[in-house]
Amino acid sequence: MNVLLCPLNDPGYLYPTLAVGRELRHRGHTVHVLAGPPAMAAVTAAGLGTAAVTDGTTLSVAHWTVRGPGQYTAVAQAVRRLRPDVLVTSVLCHGALVAAEAADLPVVVLGLAAHLWPYRAGPADACGRAWRLAETLKHYAAVREGAGLTPRRDRFPDTPLLGTAFLLRGHPVMEVPDAELPPAVRHVGPCWWEPQPSAAEPLPDSMPLAYVHLGRTFGGTSLWPRLNAAFTSGTHRAVVELGRSGAPEAAADADLIVGRRRWMGPLVDRAELVLTNATSAPVLAALLHGKPLLVAPNGSEQQVLAAGCLRAGVARRFPEPGSPAPDLRAAIDDAARDPELRARVEEVGGLLADGKSETRAADAVESAAR
Repeated sequence: MNVLLCPLNDPGYLYPTLAVGRELRHRGHTVHVLAGPPAMAAVTAAGLGTAAVTDGTTLSVAHWTVRGPGQYTAVAQAVRRLRPDVLVTSVLCHGALVAAEAADLPVVVLGLAAHLWPYRAGPADACGRAWRLAETLKHYAAVREGAGLTPRRDRFPDTPLLGTAFLLRGHPVMEVPDAELPPAVRHVGPCWWEPQPSAAEPLPDSMPLAYVHLGRTFGGTSLWPRLNAAFTSGTHRAVVELGRSGAPEAAADADLIVGRRRWMGPLVDRAELVLTNATSAPVLAALLHGKPLLVAPNGSEQQVLAAGCLRAGVARRFPEPGSPAPDLRAAIDDAARDPELRARVEEVGGLLADGKSETRAADAVESAAR
């Protein structure tokens, strides 16, 4: 079988797709990865072949609302050149979905840790699912119209976004109880992979560590004022991953080590807890390493995933903006030392770390191609 991976090239989307690609290659399939310059090093580290995209923004999640036409062109050209039997792409990579439809190819979509859009049935959870779906479909429809495809007539509006199979990287315990997922959607688990660091990052060992992963604010509230207060004269030092957030705003006297890294696992393993806006990669890393979570969501997937973590009992909510510094420091200490929270994290983390997620995902790709 010939497989073309065309994920968004940001680590949170790229790395799990590479994990699936590595399993497919292990099974004897031919695997190529559509990759721009920022992704080339990771693809090489994963031992997979590349199909190059010269513009690094084409497959960037930061530009997903405007780069769909470029994605479509890049994927369509790779399909003509490589003649794959199946595509594997990321949620929000609409150009790949449209290219698969235009070429009459099956496409497997690797999603996030929780379902973002409305359920087929079940209780509502006030996380804006209908609005999020409408906005996503608006951008998808623009790509499809630009490709000249005839209008679809789907019973459910989310059908074109789900592909042949849509794979969630979390666990059902993080979904709304009694909610019914669309038939194409299934949970496979984290599909965890990341490049190995070249060397262990030197960190002071005089204080316990908290790992902090910043997401985009989406017009919401920056975590920096709370981080500066929580980690000044407190019990923990924070290692802060900037991710796709803006410039750092660390106070000079705060116990913060700030940077951008291509990996997080070793730091999460050394930390006592994980503080995050609640995006998929740091949440899954925390659970896989048995670390309690503090969540402070803003927009996009953050509200959905934070709600799922709180519902599953693996997280506490970080105090709101304007909270006194002692309350912020107490939240760090309480999350790190709460035995019931840690026990639940280890329980859910064990469900995720069963070692079969790449196997289940690769099975889904093979089934889609039949």
